[in-house]
Amino acid sequence: MYLISIYFDENTNMKIKQYIRQIAKSTGNTFMMDNKVPPHITISAFSAEKEESVISMLEKQAEKLKQDSLQWVSVGMFLPYVMYLMPVLNEYLHTISQKIYDNLVKLEDVEISRFYRPFQCIPHTTVGKKLSKEEMEVAFCVVQNQFGVFEGRVTHIGLAKTNPYKEIAVFELTDDCKNTKRKMESLCHILNLRKL
Repeated sequence: MYLISIYFDENTNMKIKQYIRQIAKSTGNTFMMDNKVPPHITISAFSAEKEESVISMLEKQAEKLKQDSLQWVSVGMFLPYVMYLMPVLNEYLHTISQKIYDNLVKLEDVEISRFYRPFQCIPHTTVGKKLSKEEMEVAFCVVQNQFGVFEGRVTHIGLAKTNPYKEIAVFELTDDCKNTKRKMESLCHILNLRKL
């Protein structure tokens, strides 16, 4: 099984990792840390015969897709053993998911999971996995006492394999803030040259 996921800026990663560490410390369940699962939101899960064609498609899409913000507003559970932070399904998250889906379905020998088709998925960032009933209760108390709404920035998109988790390819998304800054610096440079 392959996953296409979006990844976040360093401040957001640190915040999410703090929840992962606190859950692991309180429950003794270190699955997320042991498997080095980075903070992410999976936007597609699928089987594929040709990994190279998926990587090529993803690289092309990464050049077109932009970085943007998300807001995590709640905590949820996939019973019996997953705890997650829930982002708002805003226009950006919907659009990036839809674009990846639209391009994946064009590839040969790709079978997309029914849980990751348009209007079929629940966006989430897992902070605890393979939790027992007792661990889930402890994890919920930990997160309930610490969670507050927060915002973060999507900066990368990547392809990974599951069981065990293994990153295959990660691409940086276009940063309009950096592009705007570069354009402004170039314009200022041109204006300064004209003054000479």
